[in-house]
Amino acid sequence: MQVYLNGQYVDESEAVVSIDDRGFLFADGVYEVVHVYRGQPFEWDSHMARLQRSLAGVGIAGVDLKGLQTPRDSLIAQYGRKEAALYIQITRGVHRRTHAPPAPGTVTPTVLMWVRPVDPIPNETVMAGVSVITVPDDRWAKVWIKSIGLLSNVLAKGKALEKGAYDAVFVRDGMVMEATSANVFRVVDGVLQTAPVTNYILPGITRQVVIDLARGAGYGVLEEPFTVDELLNSDEVFLSGTLTEVLPVTTVDGQVVGSAAGAVARDVLARLHQRAGLR
Repeated sequence: MQVYLNGQYVDESEAVVSIDDRGFLFADGVYEVVHVYRGQPFEWDSHMARLQRSLAGVGIAGVDLKGLQTPRDSLIAQYGRKEAALYIQITRGVHRRTHAPPAPGTVTPTVLMWVRPVDPIPNETVMAGVSVITVPDDRWAKVWIKSIGLLSNVLAKGKALEKGAYDAVFVRDGMVMEATSANVFRVVDGVLQTAPVTNYILPGITRQVVIDLARGAGYGVLEEPFTVDELLNSDEVFLSGTLTEVLPVTTVDGQVVGSAAGAVARDVLARLHQRAGLR
């Protein structure tokens, strides 16, 4: 398969970046992942708006985001109408190793894009729900930037897998933040609640889609903080994310929250699939 790297289409096996690329040396870059349903990128404009905010947040300039549409379409065409993930990574570029970022305009950002197939989460997993653990939130204070520096997320996900869980949920000062690559929702009496977007929360694209769909369906939605105890005493808990979609959680730290996917989560997932053109 081909990837798009710095204006060129090259075979994946031949795509290379410099050892002086600041993404490799310092994780000095940002990224986006877009779900592709039946050949169509889902919520593309929202992803590009977030990518622009991330670029501005780290001071990377000189990237024509509108110009990414042509390679986007070319790469997606490799898969036809199959379900896939489109990955976009932009680093500050190549510069001899020094901590201080080079002056604006002196280096050209590295732009990488690829598309790879997605294996949808099996329906039986969705219906049964998954387990999560909670971990202290030791990430940096600019989580709203979708940085490629994800070591804390990687270690937390690894800890979850070691414990036989699907994912880990970050907790800061007793309050639930988000999972390693998804936002967290709880449901009580038909009202959805999720942590408000702060510098410690990534403004998830699917999170906002879920909020919009829920409100459109007549559910109440609260964007307010909640504790681990409140999470454990929810009627339903679910994760939302680009590739996670809407995934029910039925066990938190070994405590059962629900025996199966809740009615609200199932309804919102169906509405998300309808919005994506799957129904």
